[in-house]
Amino acid sequence: MRVALKIAYVGTGYHGSQVQPDVATIEGELFNALTQLEIIEDPKSARFSSSGRTDAGVHAREQVVAFDTDKPNLAIPRVINSKLPNSIWAWAHAEVPDDFDPRRWAVSRKYRYIMSGEQYDISKIRSASKILIGEHDFANFCTKEGDKSTVRNVERIDVRVSGTLTKIDIRANSFLWNMVRKIVTALTMVGSGVRDEDWLVQMLDPESYEEGLESAAEYGLTLMKVKYSEPIEWCEDGYAIRRATENVHDYMVRHRVMAEVMDHLVPNE
Repeated sequence: MRVALKIAYVGTGYHGSQVQPDVATIEGELFNALTQLEIIEDPKSARFSSSGRTDAGVHAREQVVAFDTDKPNLAIPRVINSKLPNSIWAWAHAEVPDDFDPRRWAVSRKYRYIMSGEQYDISKIRSASKILIGEHDFANFCTKEGDKSTVRNVERIDVRVSGTLTKIDIRANSFLWNMVRKIVTALTMVGSGVRDEDWLVQMLDPESYEEGLESAAEYGLTLMKVKYSEPIEWCEDGYAIRRATENVHDYMVRHRVMAEVMDHLVPNE
C-alpha cells in the first residue's frame, strides 16, 4: 500500500528537509523513525518521495511525503511521532494511488514569510507585489540550478500587517531554489525606498537585465500548503495535533522569554 503523510516541523537546527550525510535533516529523522518502526526497510525500496525540499532553517506546516509499506496500520501519525523529536510531527495520513508522487502531482504550493514590518511602506510592498503576479522568468529571483527552467507562474501574493509584523503569502505552481526569500528581499527594497517599481519590472526581464539578490533570513519562511488536482482523503489525527499544539506552545513561551532576555543583555545608556 502507498501511504501519504502531512508533516510539520520547526526547521531551526536542521540542514534542510532533504537527507544529507553527516548532518541533521528532516528526512533523516523521518527515515530513522520509519525504519525503527519497520514501516519501511529503506527509502529507496519504499519509493519515498516528498512534495519538495525546504532549505536549512525553513519550517513547514504541510510538507507532504509518500512511501510504500506493508504495515499501513503502523503508518499513522501518532505511531510515527513516537520516534520523532518534538520539532517534527506527522498530523494526517491517507491511502493514495500506487503511482502517487507528491511533487509531480502537486499543482501549487503556498509559502508564508513573516518579518518585522515597522521600517517598510506596506502600501508600496502591496503595489510592487502585483507586478510579480503571472508567468515570468524569475532567473533574477533564485539560485540557479544548471539548465533548469526559471519560468514560474505566481498565482497570488497577499501582504498583511499583524501588529509590528508583516506576513507575505506567496502561491505559485512551483518555486525555484531561494525564490520566495529573494522575492521578499526585492519587495522590502521597494518598501524601504531603496528601489522602485521600474526596477522590479526590469528584474523580470533577465535577458536584458541581471542583478543578484541576497535571500531574506531563512527563519521567517514556512511552507504552508501543497495543493493537488485530485482530491486526497486525508485522515487527521486529533491526538497528534493536540500533542503538536502543546509542543508549539512550549516553543512560543521559550522564544517570548528569550526575546525579553535579549532585551536585557544590552546595558542601558
